[in-house]
Amino acid sequence: MFIIGIAGGTGSGKTTVVRKLIERLHKGAVVVIPLDSYYKDSSDVPVTERQMINFDHPDAFDWPLLEHHLELLKQGVAVEQPTYSYITCTRQPETIHVEPKEVVIVEGILTLCDERLRAQMDMKIFVDADADDRLIRVIKRDIVERGRTTEAVIERYQRVLKPMHQQFIEPCKRYADIIIPQGGHNNVAINMLTKFVKQQLAEKESATV
Repeated sequence: MFIIGIAGGTGSGKTTVVRKLIERLHKGAVVVIPLDSYYKDSSDVPVTERQMINFDHPDAFDWPLLEHHLELLKQGVAVEQPTYSYITCTRQPETIHVEPKEVVIVEGILTLCDERLRAQMDMKIFVDADADDRLIRVIKRDIVERGRTTEAVIERYQRVLKPMHQQFIEPCKRYADIIIPQGGHNNVAINMLTKFVKQQLAEKESATV
C-alpha cells in the first residue's frame, strides 16, 4: 500500500489533482479518504451556534479516528468511513465502506497538519494556487453546493478562510515532498507524480515476489 497525503487551501484544486491522478493509474487501484468526512460531530452544539464552527481549524477534525482507519487499511482491514453534512454540521448515520487498495489518498485542507497522520504517509503533496483564484472557486462552490449567498461566502472568507489559511494551511508547505503550483492545471507536475507513484507500486510488487 502507498499512502499519499494531499493538502492545500480551499479552492486550490486538490480535488482536480486527485481526479487526474486516479485517471492515470489503473482502474480500481486508488481509494480516496476525504479529510472532510472526519469533522467532529457537532450534534450536541445548539443549531444557532453550528454555523459559527471554524471548519478550517485543526481542532475541528477527529484525527485519532482517521489515524486509526489508516492503520486498519494498512493492515488490510476495511473501514467504515464517516459522512458529514455541512447543512446540519453533524456526522451522519450513514457510513461509506472502504476497502484497502494499492493507493490510498487522504485529501483535505489540513491533511499535512497532524504529525501522527504525516508519519503514516509515503508521500506528502501540497497543492498551491493564487488567493484570488481560490476565492473565485470557493464562491462558486459554496453557492451551488452549500446554498450560501455571495455575501455570506465573502464574509466567511475574510473572517475565517484567509486567516486560517495563513495560520495553519500555508505553513504545511514545509512538510510537503512535492508542491504543485496552479493545482489541477499543472499537467506536467501531475504526470511526473503519476510516473513516480507507478514506479513505487512496481517496486513494492517486485519486492513481494
